[in-house]
Amino acid sequence: MTAQVFTVTSGKGGVGKTTAVANLATALAMDGKRVVCIDGDIGLRNLDVVMGLENRIVYDIVDVIEGRCKLKQAMIRDKHYPEMYLIPAAQTRDKNAVSPSDMVRICNDLKPDADFIIIDSPAGIERGFRNAIAAADRVLVVTNPEVSAVRDADRVVGILEAEEKSNPALIINRLNPALVKNNDMLSAEDVLDLLGIRLIGIVPEDENVIIGSNRGTPIVTDAKSRAGMAFRNIARRLQGDDVPFMDLAPQSGLWNAIQRLAGRK
Repeated sequence: MTAQVFTVTSGKGGVGKTTAVANLATALAMDGKRVVCIDGDIGLRNLDVVMGLENRIVYDIVDVIEGRCKLKQAMIRDKHYPEMYLIPAAQTRDKNAVSPSDMVRICNDLKPDADFIIIDSPAGIERGFRNAIAAADRVLVVTNPEVSAVRDADRVVGILEAEEKSNPALIINRLNPALVKNNDMLSAEDVLDLLGIRLIGIVPEDENVIIGSNRGTPIVTDAKSRAGMAFRNIARRLQGDDVPFMDLAPQSGLWNAIQRLAGRK
């Protein structure tokens, strides 16, 4: 097998990028896939907390790069899904400790034994972002439906085009249909018009997402959660399945428009 490498990024911090990584990885593992997550946010690691693995860290990605351990020694096996692993970021180093070529080499070493490698990129467009996208086969851009987040996401999309990382896909996170209906939040259609990239998922607002992240239990494991279902659907789309978008606001007709726009390049 040769893994597909997905980098999950955003222009603005706080939009739920790390939560998306944990949930997508868990959903893929629930589907029986072998998944490796890499925390690319050197100096500010959080993916281990969201996955509930913070107490298991012995080595990190910088230890691998600088030769203090082998790659497999830094891979933390998930507590619930034995085919899912995390390679944590270093907490006491800066982003210059990792180069784009380092990330490519690590991903190439992982590819033969995995189905998916998911890299959690730091927010923004600096060195850490460029490290995180270097090995990516595809990039997923996460944004909230608010003007500042969409503006920053647009900057990221422009850089991806310049770096020849073509065909990025969009995840709109924390959309609240009631606020959209009252014109207090950008609609998914507005975001798509502004960014002009393919939509791969819309995750509705759900306070249980934060609760699950704080407990190290991704919401995707909750069969009753609409947000969890949205992440499971995105994971299926990453595997090539044709999955309809959930009808979050049937009274508005908005979601029929999204179905038409979702396949747009």
